[in-house]
Amino acid sequence: MNAHTRWLVPAVVAAVVIALDQATKWWVVRTLGPATMTNFIPLVGDSVRIAYSHNTGVAFSLFQGHPELLTVTALVIIAGAIVFYHTQMPHHRLITQVTMGLIMGGAFGNLIDRVRLGYVVDFIQVGWWPIFNLADSAITIGAALLMLQFARDELAQRQARGDQQALPHQ
Repeated sequence: MNAHTRWLVPAVVAAVVIALDQATKWWVVRTLGPATMTNFIPLVGDSVRIAYSHNTGVAFSLFQGHPELLTVTALVIIAGAIVFYHTQMPHHRLITQVTMGLIMGGAFGNLIDRVRLGYVVDFIQVGWWPIFNLADSAITIGAALLMLQFARDELAQRQARGDQQALPHQ
């Protein structure tokens, strides 16, 4: 697989994630702003709703008030993901390509907010869970798929080793 083919699916998935993330954030700010957490759109009673919020931290609002550090950290994570994908991942698998597109698209979506606004726009509120956005969801789904893929690969390797050990030696 050549370099261009290896990056096509992740680039398309990342572009779609970024576009959807930025479009939904724009809509939420336009519809529910300018003040945060004052207007809400209920989706499922009071347990699931759209609520406009600023997050100057990372997931679960940790590390609030350190935007420069978080921007640099995001860039390092994105660079690490690109290097990892380029050097360690079996690129021929569609699931690998989609997974990396989700992770990178989500990371770039939040990075765009951080650089442009100094905070990330969050808007999905589900019960007691911390408020999040589409970029966060893409990163979470991508990471879960990546862990599942690693677990499946490890299981397949263990089964292959077990099958080889069970073969009679000549």
